[in-house]
Amino acid sequence: MDENEELIVRDSNGAVLKDGDSVTVIKDLKVRGSSSVIKRGTMVKNIRLTDDADEVEGKVEKSMMVLRTEFLKKA
Repeated sequence: MDENEELIVRDSNGAVLKDGDSVTVIKDLKVRGSSSVIKRGTMVKNIRLTDDADEVEGKVEKSMMVLRTEFLKKA
C-alpha cells in the first residue's frame, strides 16, 4: 500500500467505518481461548481501525478484542 492510499474499512452492510465509531455485533461470537460468548446485539463503542481492512479493535466486556468486520454493523 502506498503512503497516499487510504485503507477503507467496511462493515457487513458496506458502511464505511472510522476510528471512534460505534458498532453492533450481528451474530453470537465465541471468544477464542475462552469459554465466553459475545452475544448478538452487543454494542462496541469507540472502535479503532487496524492495519487489516477486515479487523477492528474494540473494548468488549472490559477487555480489548480484535473483531472481524463481517460480524459488525455500524450503529
